[in-house]
Amino acid sequence: MKLTFRPFELTLKHTFTIAKFSRSSTPVMLLQIEYEGHIGYGEASMVPYMGETYETATDFLNKVDAGQFTYPFDFGTISQYLDSLAPGNTAIKAGIDIALHDLDGKLQGKPCWELLGTNPVTMPVTSFTIGIDTKEVIIQKLKEAADFKIIKVKLGRNNDKEIIQTIRSVTNVPLFVDANQGWTDRKQSLDLVYWLKEQGVVLIEQPMLKTDVDGNAWLTEHSPLPLIGDEAVQRFDDVEKAKGVYHGINIKLMKASGMYEAKKMLDKARELGLQVMIGCMTETSCAALAGAALAPQCDWADLDGPFLASNNPYKLPEFTNGKWVLSNAPGLGIEI
Repeated sequence: MKLTFRPFELTLKHTFTIAKFSRSSTPVMLLQIEYEGHIGYGEASMVPYMGETYETATDFLNKVDAGQFTYPFDFGTISQYLDSLAPGNTAIKAGIDIALHDLDGKLQGKPCWELLGTNPVTMPVTSFTIGIDTKEVIIQKLKEAADFKIIKVKLGRNNDKEIIQTIRSVTNVPLFVDANQGWTDRKQSLDLVYWLKEQGVVLIEQPMLKTDVDGNAWLTEHSPLPLIGDEAVQRFDDVEKAKGVYHGINIKLMKASGMYEAKKMLDKARELGLQVMIGCMTETSCAALAGAALAPQCDWADLDGPFLASNNPYKLPEFTNGKWVLSNAPGLGIEI
């Protein structure tokens, strides 16, 4: 096995603003794992608030012995090995995991979605994310999202209603809302949830601080809309903690350390009766296809990363009627 990697700065079409952060690009590490004439492609999208950088990723990768990745791959053992090298670093671990899944599919001559037990027919529509911005820019972003059937809206500041009203002046498509831990008062939050339901909102992600377990649980108990844990649900051990606090969880490969653990989280959530969203960071087509391989097993999808970027290094996969179309090509189906 030969592991190579290179840094890549993913530039965003618009400055991306959420309740507590703002950025115009995302540091990405692009990986390749070569074996017997085949190449597996992987990606680590290192959004700043997760604490990973080119330096931390490089340090971690320099600890990795690619000789540990013997074929056929035992993804559980590989996950344990990567975790043994250092805690955290979930994005770069995800990059390795994605590359190995892509390689595994190519070696078996099968698409990753098939190896994961996915039925492409049940692919959910993917939302398009609108960050916090001025009225004029929000309207421009909505024009760019004309092909999407659901809009995801970032809220969590003091102008939440104004943002929703701006969107409703342009479109009546269903909305996802992501407060990114921006709400603090339970009663005010519940009043806002009822108002958002009247505006055609379908679900709400991470309304209050992830550390406010009681506040989120109270809001979930009284909410007329599904509340989804995002920042509060990072890896497998967090799934069980979400029961009784949220109606569902948002699984992101960059938090979960890759496709192997994301699938474990998905299955555990179903066992616990939790609903599931598959989400993303700002990512290239590589990580988006990795998420799309699991998306049909989920209730909702938010895999719009490549549409938010202006310099995606890979071809944009097929996207029709608001949904990713899974390729029958071996592996993830990445096209250079």
